[in-house]
Amino acid sequence: MSNMHEKIEKNVGLMAVLIAVVVAIGGLAEIVPLMYQAEAIQPSPGVKPYPALQLAGRDVYLREGCYNCHSQMIRTLRFETERYGHYSEAGESVYDHPFQWGSKRTGPDLARVGGKYSDDWHRVHLNNPRDVVPESNMPAFSWLTKAKVDGAEIAAHMKGLQRIGVPYTDGEIADAAADVAGKTEQDAVVAYLQGLGKAAASKGN
Repeated sequence: MSNMHEKIEKNVGLMAVLIAVVVAIGGLAEIVPLMYQAEAIQPSPGVKPYPALQLAGRDVYLREGCYNCHSQMIRTLRFETERYGHYSEAGESVYDHPFQWGSKRTGPDLARVGGKYSDDWHRVHLNNPRDVVPESNMPAFSWLTKAKVDGAEIAAHMKGLQRIGVPYTDGEIADAAADVAGKTEQDAVVAYLQGLGKAAASKGN
């Protein structure tokens, strides 16, 4: 046995291959059960696919990198639930591709922000955050008031999500362009933020 160890230690190529095998086995042992678990997760009560305008807002949210400063995952720790509301559950994010869970917070968690502020508050905040939160270090997103939502792009996005299992109907996809017609990207982001956490309202958020 000691001879075998010595041969492996002296053969860099063989050692690299064996390390890769061990890492692969360990990785599969952790990942495969999670894949089956993900398939078993059902939507939480009240959770539905994003309407066209909210989906457009989510796309802008991701494009602008808002997730770099705002998580959407409330942990089960008491100080988190007291500040943000009921802890996050996997069933709330079944239609999120990609999901926005994480723990990086330069700004507050947004998992339960829906309905906390008025639409007007969000518009002012997006135009210049310091107008409503003087100590904020968030950048302004004033150009969102001028950029229009692309209806064809949203319809195509919904079609792609439908293919991977998000239950959009053909009618919802056909109506997507009309649903966002004339809307700005700021309108879309506000709609997205106002929808966050609404399904968990009955759990004490």
